Amino acid sequence: MPIDPQARLTITGFDWVPDFARGYVRDLRPRWACEEIGLPYAERLISAVERPPSHYADQPWGQVPVIDDGGIRLFESGAILLHLAQKHAGLLPDEPQQRADALSWLFAAFNSVEPMMFELGQVTLFAAGEQWAALRKPSLMAFIGERLDRLAAALGERDWLAGPFSIADIAMATVLREAGDTDLLDERPVLAAYLARATARPAFERALAAQLAAFSDHPPSPSDSTGETP
Repeated sequence: MPIDPQARLTITGFDWVPDFARGYVRDLRPRWACEEIGLPYAERLISAVERPPSHYADQPWGQVPVIDDGGIRLFESGAILLHLAQKHAGLLPDEPQQRADALSWLFAAFNSVEPMMFELGQVTLFAAGEQWAALRKPSLMAFIGERLDRLAAALGERDWLAGPFSIADIAMATVLREAGDTDLLDERPVLAAYLARATARPAFERALAAQLAAFSDHPPSPSDSTGETP
């Protein structure tokens, strides 16, 4: 629960990714939201090696997640989280200012924090060992640190960004996980504790387990991949 092959809502994810990406593919976000509210969903798993041409009609860059909610299709995890929160109680606060705060932090996670985390992945993983990456890393780490200091100050002693747990926390927690093995969170105990609270939620644990269970052990061969699971 809530994976149900007959569910109205379908979440598209990948059937295989390299080890370093497992548990971090962004279909984790709508899975987590569904788990929080007990909303059943079906899986549609496509190949990350040879993505089916039809998928580009739903996601112009061939990425995941995409959802189909009874014929309504959305891409981009932020848009998906907002769609789910607007349709189902429990993902956005009712109090007007808290609701506004949740929406602000939802966009802040993806616009003000995640781009730097994405660049960090480029520098430390995909371009590791290249001269430009070594030159860029110190200033990038300093810039991310400044952003995270501001985030920690804004969070303060609250458990969650907008009062009750919301889609803002799903967004921000999944972004903060991208800090990986750096000291960025360890040096900011407020954020380390925040992330620990979020990832200790049973809904997150179920969503993570569901994503990991969807991955096969070996990449499909491009020559025989259909891009779909049976």
